Amino acid sequence: MSSLDALWKEYKETGSKVAKDKLLVEYAHLVKYIVYRLAVNLPQTVDRDDLISAGILGLIKSVETFEPERGFKFETYAGHKIRGAVLDELRALDWVPRSIRQKSRELQRTFAKLENELGRMPYDDEVCEELGISTKEYGDLLSDVAPTTLISLEESMPDRSTDSKEIRVIDTIEDPGSQNPLRELGFNEVKAILKDTIANLPEKEKLVVALYHYEELTLKEIGVVLNISESRVSQIHSKAILKLRGRLLQRINA
Repeated sequence: MSSLDALWKEYKETGSKVAKDKLLVEYAHLVKYIVYRLAVNLPQTVDRDDLISAGILGLIKSVETFEPERGFKFETYAGHKIRGAVLDELRALDWVPRSIRQKSRELQRTFAKLENELGRMPYDDEVCEELGISTKEYGDLLSDVAPTTLISLEESMPDRSTDSKEIRVIDTIEDPGSQNPLRELGFNEVKAILKDTIANLPEKEKLVVALYHYEELTLKEIGVVLNISESRVSQIHSKAILKLRGRLLQRINA
């Protein structure tokens, strides 16, 4: 038995505070990694220390509730808990201005409307025509709404290390006054819609989604891979995520 396994055994059998503290030290790096991952593309006005504090609370809860006998990796289990705690903190901070949330919802509704009318995802020029704006203004709009699209897509999936089927907010900080499409659809339907929508995205949008949400690269790193600017990556990502949300909205209103 490894020393780490022995620590888990001691803590779970005796509730030893010393063992618990040692486990928290052992896994503290998870908090820093996850907070950096979520915060690297957030504005500087968001206090990273607040996010770290929230992440530590998530780690503590993870250690307290983890069941080693179930055979799951603690890092995976804790990752979901820590991310959830950080997202809760971001929601409480209400860091996305109301005007930006309104722009994001308008763009999301436009994608849904055009897809419904055209029977396919709209091209950029069609979106511009619908909104009555230029290509440059469209790019600026995508950059403006980027803060509403950068939170991990994994949060729309259940915690795979539990039996929970809870569906969480998809890569956005929820506006408490707005409709949450994930609450209106069943888990399996959401999965099917996301899978189909991602499969039908243009190749560059699909690649950015994969690199950001699954390979966990930052926008800057993706820019290096694709040889484009970080701001352009942000625009492509925003467009892809708003299309995903537009598809969910379209399904609700069908």
